Amino acid sequence: MREALGWLRRRAENVAVAMLAVMFAAFLVQIVFRYFFNFPVGWTSELTVVMWLWLVLWGAAFVVPERDEVRFDLLYGAVGRHGRIAMGIIAAVALLVLYIASLKASWAYVSFMKVERSSYLKIRMDWLFSIFVVFLVAIIVRYLWLLWQLLRGRDPGAPDAEKVSSGL
Repeated sequence: MREALGWLRRRAENVAVAMLAVMFAAFLVQIVFRYFFNFPVGWTSELTVVMWLWLVLWGAAFVVPERDEVRFDLLYGAVGRHGRIAMGIIAAVALLVLYIASLKASWAYVSFMKVERSSYLKIRMDWLFSIFVVFLVAIIVRYLWLLWQLLRGRDPGAPDAEKVSSGL
């Protein structure tokens, strides 16, 4: 199971890298067309924005591990094992309630957007916004798993100031 999840995580990273490469290429094409040919094109800006939206939500859903999420480390690190578990349970329940409550409305909005298309690329807006529903479902599953682990007594671990990094 760990091998399969590791393989899926690496493929999710590959997708994120591909989106970043597409975004960068579109940005370069935009510069070349605008400043070398004096012919600005709009589709490159639209593609860059779409890739940024997808990259951020895809990365948050599938690439960034839970331990690298933003926390209030001063308070979190000041409490013991049981305090960290309690804080984790409270945070997981709060996020689950909020994300689950927003899922139906988010799905309805994304579904409704099928009537609109993007300005330059003419992509249906429900396809463009569908990443948000994917993000919601992935985060709900992640926090259900985290809540299960916390309820079983798994200590999320105290932050170590010597191991803080940029995630690399």
